[in-house]
Amino acid sequence: MNNVIFYTSKILETIVVLLLSAMAIMVFTNVVLRYSFHTSITVAEELSRYAFVWVTFLGAVLVFKENGHVSVSVLIDKLSPFKRKLLTVLTDGVMLYCCYLIFVGSYAQMQLNMSNYAPISEIPTGVNFLAGVIMSGLIGLLLLIRLVSNAIQLAKGELA
Repeated sequence: MNNVIFYTSKILETIVVLLLSAMAIMVFTNVVLRYSFHTSITVAEELSRYAFVWVTFLGAVLVFKENGHVSVSVLIDKLSPFKRKLLTVLTDGVMLYCCYLIFVGSYAQMQLNMSNYAPISEIPTGVNFLAGVIMSGLIGLLLLIRLVSNAIQLAKGELA
């Protein structure tokens, strides 16, 4: 399972780097074209907007995998190891439910917007909501793995 997570995160990192690079190149090129030649590539604005959405959502998956999101640990640091693990299981359950809500909402919006097209690039606007579907699915999977692992440790009495 760790190999699957490792290689999936490497693929996501590569996609994020490529999207971020393409976005930076498109925006920089448009700025140079606007101020130097009084013209621009109109499709680059839409494509960079799509890339920004995807970088944000895929980056959220990568940061969650590394447990790098902002957390307030004032309360949890004062708890015993058993209560800390129990609270972790409970919060993971709540986050899994939130991922479910994001998945259902993003999927519904994706279906509704697949027939709407961007004015210049003619890419379906539902593609942006597909990023939310993928993000919530991947984070939900990571949460489920963590939740099961922590629940098994809690049941066995392993608190390390």
